[in-house]
Amino acid sequence: MSTPAYASATPPPKASLRDLMPVGTAVRLAAAWGVVVLFLTVGRGWLADPIATPTAIACFVLLFATILYAAFGVVKEADHLAHALGEPYGTLILTLSIVSIEVILIAAVLLGPGETATIARDSIFAVMMIILNLVMGLCLVVGGLRYGEQEYNSQGAIAYLSMIVLLAGVALALPNVLSPGNGGFLPVQAVGVAVLTIALYAAFLAMQMRGYRRFFVQPEFGSLSIPVSVPVERGEPDGVDAPKIALDMRAIVLRSIILIALILPIVLLAHDMAILIDMGVQRAGAPLAVGGVLIAIIVFTPESITAVKAALANEMQRAINLCLGAFVSTVGLTVPAVLTIGLLTGKTVTLGLGGLDLVLLAITLAISALTFLGHRTSPVQGLVHLALFAIYGLLLFVP
Repeated sequence: MSTPAYASATPPPKASLRDLMPVGTAVRLAAAWGVVVLFLTVGRGWLADPIATPTAIACFVLLFATILYAAFGVVKEADHLAHALGEPYGTLILTLSIVSIEVILIAAVLLGPGETATIARDSIFAVMMIILNLVMGLCLVVGGLRYGEQEYNSQGAIAYLSMIVLLAGVALALPNVLSPGNGGFLPVQAVGVAVLTIALYAAFLAMQMRGYRRFFVQPEFGSLSIPVSVPVERGEPDGVDAPKIALDMRAIVLRSIILIALILPIVLLAHDMAILIDMGVQRAGAPLAVGGVLIAIIVFTPESITAVKAALANEMQRAINLCLGAFVSTVGLTVPAVLTIGLLTGKTVTLGLGGLDLVLLAITLAISALTFLGHRTSPVQGLVHLALFAIYGLLLFVP
């Protein structure tokens, strides 16, 4: 099994400023901020009612391309940080960066003028179907075709799935049987669910980064898990004898600044993108859930590509960390955010799924649990996940 580059004990040479800020990164920053300036100066006129269809299409394409271009830059910088900091810190940086973009886009749509009560539900569910079925299925299939069975740390996968079952069940299924009757929570219930969700997610992150970090690290080939031990030098109780490497703090700080500088244009363009998504769905007569799917595609395309590349590099644990961790972060951050927005603005937030989607939710959770019961992946399970995603795509437009 190949060893991830970020697990190497050999410190890389100190990066030069040109290495840290190559021409491509400078162009990406300039392009993203150039579009921000463009929309701040003249974009309001373009998007003022009534918006001509050609203008709307041109603006959507420009915003979509810019946000996706910046998101790929975020993934690139986060990936560099992943190699410098090691697992699971690197994957956490990438996942939290991407999910924060999703939360921003959902909040922008929710605060818009249209009927957007279900946008959070639709986005969360779309992320689940894309990440757990399409992307995870692709990882299992392409990894299996190249390497046969691939090993991973089942303790980490089970920990992720436990969080997914609880958080997804509470957020997407429980509201359907509560007293409001509209798929939402009463104000007191919303406060309790938001607080408990963010507290559980924070506790999970703390354990993932410290005491149980070994659950989320790729084991040595044939060992299937990382045994518990107490390294004397580090005094860490999680059994991960992390290599002692000197961190290039200059590189870490600069890449962190670049990462934030690439996220900010997405934040500033989110409102305009939300207007166009809402208008496009209405004019096309498409199902309202399509808006959530678009947000999921915009946000998770770069991370999905990274996960598939990890599977192709025989780093299945990293692919699992990216896919399952992305959905845990999506629910753990999005649900408290949208519930808080609903409480502060009086906006209706509908989280409960309809009957058809509840069935797909249950099937996805069941198949995901079966996929990661063992210690090695199966391409057959990958085909099952891909087939379920195809069914979801069909029923999205022909329910």
